[in-house]
Amino acid sequence: MNERIQTDTLIEAKWIIPVEPAGIVLTQHAIVIDQGIICDILPIHEALVRYYPQQIITLKDHVLIPGLINLHTHAAMTLIRGLADDVPLMEWLNRYIWPAENQHVNTQFVLDGTQLACAEMIRGGITCFNDMYFFPGSCAQSAIMSGIRAVIGLVVIDFPTAYANDADDYLSKGLELRDKYQHHPLLSFCFAPHAPYTVSDKTFSSVLTYSEQLDIAVHTHLHETEDEIRMSLDSAGKRPIERMQHLGLLSPNLIGAHMVHLTDSETKLIQQYGCSIAHCPSSNMKLASGFAPVTALLDQGVNIGLGTDGAASNNRLDMFEEMRLAALLAKGISGRADALPAHQVLRMATLNGANALGLGNTTGSLTIGKAADITAIDFSELNLVPCYNPISHVVYTASREQVSHVWVNGKMLLHDKKLTTLNQVDLHYRTAFWQERIAASSKQ
Repeated sequence: MNERIQTDTLIEAKWIIPVEPAGIVLTQHAIVIDQGIICDILPIHEALVRYYPQQIITLKDHVLIPGLINLHTHAAMTLIRGLADDVPLMEWLNRYIWPAENQHVNTQFVLDGTQLACAEMIRGGITCFNDMYFFPGSCAQSAIMSGIRAVIGLVVIDFPTAYANDADDYLSKGLELRDKYQHHPLLSFCFAPHAPYTVSDKTFSSVLTYSEQLDIAVHTHLHETEDEIRMSLDSAGKRPIERMQHLGLLSPNLIGAHMVHLTDSETKLIQQYGCSIAHCPSSNMKLASGFAPVTALLDQGVNIGLGTDGAASNNRLDMFEEMRLAALLAKGISGRADALPAHQVLRMATLNGANALGLGNTTGSLTIGKAADITAIDFSELNLVPCYNPISHVVYTASREQVSHVWVNGKMLLHDKKLTTLNQVDLHYRTAFWQERIAASSKQ
């Protein structure tokens, strides 16, 4: 008789949706984890014969999916959630957000705001987020403290803030941060030039040079609003994507957030250069930015992931909401009920995001050899029965409130809906401090 193989953890579940191969659902299977890595996925009865785990976690009414990946957010902006609602983007930025940031954003603001965001994201089944905000070192610290996987945006903008004086200062500080944490197992980096209307050609060219030297992706807002396109035509004589092409930035290393206003030729250009898109349906609708041509982009084979944007413009860091809304919008706009089926939108929220970030070999699917970044959803509640198709149930029926367990790199960050790495009482206390401070200054 063969001796059983010792391993760290065995998770038994009613269903497992690995995401790749597409559309597959495994019933009564187990995931075997050792040293943070998925080392096997097999029927439960076989797993118990083959492996001797230190712990067995039985989730008899649950589905396991890859941890969700938030491809575009500004995590620390949770502290200004709801500060300025029902306002168009440029007015929202100029009259409310930028003045509040100038007055309040510092290292502690970003540390506290990002921890609050990490708590919300973990409770909602998100195991990785791609951030863009000031004081990225504080974002990195918060991610490490929470145990979540994070892609830290090395933000670049052409005007001074409390964080940096000019473009060279932003780049210098970003590169120093990258050097400090480049070997951390849960952190990676993107260059994050804010947008075409806040970043000059010279700065974009510097970003491109560093991106090519270090093989780091570039993450920027692009074609989010018609105002952005008008400003680009007025100042540069080109639409923003044409400008990016002229500067050499269109490539598989580019992640364009939003990409709402696109011509047919621009859609083909994005496909031709292999760019990725962070689709943020809730934020686009809330700011009345428009509807991204998702079905046309998918028909061209463009890699599209999902993002929440910041909590100041959504106002939730809720990837379940983004999945459902993305699927429904695609159907409603295209007039095709088969547009963006559930298995495809789940892939957008997981593996597509990982591929955009260069993490497709690490996370994004439940695959042997990848990190154990796993989200468990409890399907036992009355509003989730009966269940005929677990994949469609994840997208159209479940919500983040049904997320029960979350693992990142094999470490449990959420156990029976309770955070294991962050102190909820402390987060409430620190959030109340910032709310009182920001509210008082906004009345002046």
